Amino acid sequence: MSVIRFSRAALPSMPWKNGGGTTQEIVSWPPGAGLGSFGWRASIATIAAAGPFSVFADVDRSIMLLEGDGVRLFTQDGRVSHVLDAPHRPFAFSGDDAIDCTLLGGASNDFNVMTRRGQWRADAWVLADASAIEPAPHGVLLVLRGAWRLDDETCREGEGLYWTDAAQAWQAVPEGEGARLAVVRVVPA
Repeated sequence: MSVIRFSRAALPSMPWKNGGGTTQEIVSWPPGAGLGSFGWRASIATIAAAGPFSVFADVDRSIMLLEGDGVRLFTQDGRVSHVLDAPHRPFAFSGDDAIDCTLLGGASNDFNVMTRRGQWRADAWVLADASAIEPAPHGVLLVLRGAWRLDDETCREGEGLYWTDAAQAWQAVPEGEGARLAVVRVVPA
């Protein structure tokens, strides 16, 4: 098992093919897997222009606004229509859907988790209080506000930890008022 510490400021940024934004990949499993072969993936994206999201067949997705005015996500047939304008509230949708996006103002940053359906399942939520996080073989912790003690590690806003390939539980304790922590547990489907 490995636990890796990361910082948003140090993650490389890759432009989208359609020019509508950029992505900073936090982790992709298994290591070296491409966009068509990952089992699960976590990233931070900047949505800078309206346009379609990439379709990921057989993938379940979760998106959470980090900063900015937000976006409206929708399908042309009306099956999906969601305004993502409140920070730190995950929204789950199918990667099979042809999702379009309009900006509610300027560019927005969001946290994304994708899992290959039938292989992996992700549970994503935000903590504001001290909590024991149940073991999961894979996962990501991202400090959204303030600072958190994660077992013996202290991470500050924009920093986090991810782990792969072994059950890991955590004691998460905020260090101050208003602290927020994104938690993602990835487990076999």
